[in-house]
Amino acid sequence: MLKLAVGLLAAAAVALLLDWYAPSGAPPPASQHRRRRAPQPAPGAEAANLLWVVQVSDIHISRFRDPKRAPDFEKFCSETIDIIQPALVLATGDLTDAKTRDKLGSEQVEVEWKTYQSILKRSRVMEKTKWIDIKGNHDSFNIPHLDSVQNYYRKYSAWRKDGSFHYIHTTSFGNYSFICVDATLSPGPKRPYNFFGILNTNQMKELSLMATEGLHSNHTIWFGHFPTSTIISPTPGIRTLMSSATAYLCGHLHTMGGLMPALHSQHRGGTLELELGDWMDNRRYRILAFDHDLLSFADLNFEEWPVVLITNPKSFLYSSSTHEPLVKILYSTHIRILAFSPSVIISVKVYIDGVDLGNAHQVSGPLYVLKWSPQNYSEGFHHIDVTVQDASGRISTRGHIFAMEENLSLRFGFWPSVILLTDHYVLARVVFGLIVLIQIALLIIFRYLQKPALKEKPGLLTLTLYSLHVFSKTNTFYYSVLVLNLYTILGPWFVGELIDGQVGACFSFGVFVGGSFLQGSLTFVVGILQMLFFNLPLMAYLCWCLLLRCQGHSFRSHICHVRHLMAVLVHLAMALLLAWQVYSCYFLLRTYGTLAFFLSPMRTWLVALTSALIYKTWTLKSSELRTYIVEMKNCQSS
Repeated sequence: MLKLAVGLLAAAAVALLLDWYAPSGAPPPASQHRRRRAPQPAPGAEAANLLWVVQVSDIHISRFRDPKRAPDFEKFCSETIDIIQPALVLATGDLTDAKTRDKLGSEQVEVEWKTYQSILKRSRVMEKTKWIDIKGNHDSFNIPHLDSVQNYYRKYSAWRKDGSFHYIHTTSFGNYSFICVDATLSPGPKRPYNFFGILNTNQMKELSLMATEGLHSNHTIWFGHFPTSTIISPTPGIRTLMSSATAYLCGHLHTMGGLMPALHSQHRGGTLELELGDWMDNRRYRILAFDHDLLSFADLNFEEWPVVLITNPKSFLYSSSTHEPLVKILYSTHIRILAFSPSVIISVKVYIDGVDLGNAHQVSGPLYVLKWSPQNYSEGFHHIDVTVQDASGRISTRGHIFAMEENLSLRFGFWPSVILLTDHYVLARVVFGLIVLIQIALLIIFRYLQKPALKEKPGLLTLTLYSLHVFSKTNTFYYSVLVLNLYTILGPWFVGELIDGQVGACFSFGVFVGGSFLQGSLTFVVGILQMLFFNLPLMAYLCWCLLLRCQGHSFRSHICHVRHLMAVLVHLAMALLLAWQVYSCYFLLRTYGTLAFFLSPMRTWLVALTSALIYKTWTLKSSELRTYIVEMKNCQSS
């Protein structure tokens, strides 16, 4: 019965996780922001009611790495943009790399900004389209305040204005709002403690006013550098604030090192969150189109032609009846495709459910259309594929699932949704607190719990519990590790130049620098790593060493009498963890300077404490362990 109950609870938990983290493309609940649903004008054969923009993110112009990055970006600005001819380009942060040659330090490098600006000028891209570039966390490294001369964004970018803003793009068929979320830190500490963005109450009020203004537009697109999962914001939260938006465009996560080539999901209110892979290593960019107010997009690789984007019928997964007039698909008369290539497009073949519907013909510019009868596909899911070939022989195929019925459901991937929809700073705070409390609880419980008598031939679990008793009841180790864990939560980890010329202090719960307090976020992640890969293993290692002492071994003798391979592996594991801690000290030195190296209880001082505790386990007087040694000998002799 108990097994059945546990099984049912586990199944319910999994179902809840899937429901929360794998949102569907089905219509969300009714909203006060629901857009007009008039079926006309519907997508037809005319080149009307069509707008497309381009997004590029995480460019990372660098003085020290990847010499092809800047020339490729210049080619993108001069050639790719010429071919696509977007109405607007959004460059969503990390315009420059701002890292030192050894990749450990961070600073604003003026030559990188000059390179970025010269690319914009030489390509004349700002004369061809509206270019809006915003800051990322790299563009805010090591900047004491927004008026600092180190804030090169104000001098060399195209937009040059700090803070969030609302840009309205006006067309003959309506207005389109683009709202920028600037969550970069000010002051901006050196890496890595500005990985998360922060919005304060005043910034949230400004964004709320912009959201209200955007209700008068055909569509509102929010864009920023940070995914919402890496933005710290006060109540009601950034996702609630942007609930009237059709989509939120962002970057920052760089395809998670190639593990997540497509990070897309949907908020519970229907707003799409579309993270774009980086230009830095992957040369990614995005085309996003509004066709009769139906949103479509394609994430693309630089210099892969032809580029294909199906705008009608649009993908069902990325649909939202809250924000889009999806009924227009059923009333449309033509399939509509945007196709771009440096060479002439010679064929655009359309297939639905594997059936060849024929060749679409060019209407104007990149728009190709093919007459169809949407009523033939009014039930269930269907799959459309479009194959485009250009005069150079290059072929590209793009397809997706579409449907006319709004009550159907498709789900976004579980892991992309977890990455984009979890408030990671909250999760990290909870996990960090639990890990520290568990270790402290273990110490205190075993300190005051009566030690049971050892029985004949104790097993691994019994010996483990016995070693915890010995450890917790030996004052030197108990108080040392107890204070270490309390200090991990409460004390400053280090004091140093978090910004050049400004001394600050880093705690688990945040960073004090330049007269400002930056709420904890990545600090909790670092704290979790510190607990899991050093504090807890150190305690386990000391318990193991003390158990060997209780069995009558010295440092020399245990190598011979204990299983040799196991002893070597345990010592090697601890040596590697200690080496990681030593490297952390070096990282601190290179990142935050000499002061941080010497005033670092959680790094430099902890290396010294660890060495002293390990030395103490093997040199502790046998008289202090006499009771345990006698009990262990009696157990072994019996």
